[in-house]
Amino acid sequence: MSMQSHLAELERRHAALERQIEDALLHPSVDSLELAEMKRHKLRLKDEIQKLRTIETVH
Repeated sequence: MSMQSHLAELERRHAALERQIEDALLHPSVDSLELAEMKRHKLRLKDEIQKLRTIETVH
């Protein structure tokens, strides 16, 4: 997998997770632990995206 395609996949997963979080927030019965885990996962994806963009810019 090329770096560009990997980056695109990470961005797609990040956007999908953002939608899941938004949907979960609309429901009062959302599990706060599950929501926190989704947010942590989204942050890890964002960090990975930034790291790849930095590497891409340097090269």
